[in-house]
Amino acid sequence: MHEQVLTNVIDYGIIGILLVLSIAVVAISLERYVFYRNLNITDFQDIKYLELILTRRLFLVASVGANAPYLGLLGTVLGIMLTFHNMGSDASAIDTGKIMTGLALALKATAVGLVVALLAVVLYNALLRKVRVLMLEWEIANGRKAV
Repeated sequence: MHEQVLTNVIDYGIIGILLVLSIAVVAISLERYVFYRNLNITDFQDIKYLELILTRRLFLVASVGANAPYLGLLGTVLGIMLTFHNMGSDASAIDTGKIMTGLALALKATAVGLVVALLAVVLYNALLRKVRVLMLEWEIANGRKAV
């Protein structure tokens, strides 16, 4: 019974949270992209206010990129603990196939965490680049001399 609960925590808890976070990252990135495309930088008189508007919600994308691998690692640790528990509870019939399958399945949480993190970091860097471009365009339009 405990094995099933732990398996569900890994499959539906950890991986579920990672999938929800990846959907949130994509949604925020799409919203920001559309916002940047429709933004008229000449409407802003202050560059600091422009920066505040441009960087809104970007910290969420960066936070997912930084923490998704740790969530995946947590799922892997729980999966390995489950595999060792199963080995210890049925010591009379240690099957290397079951052990390898358990360990391989435990690593799926790390894989999902890495994929989510890579997606978040790529999107964050692309959005941050667009923010920098828009701010430079504002500076050029407002009298900053190009070097």
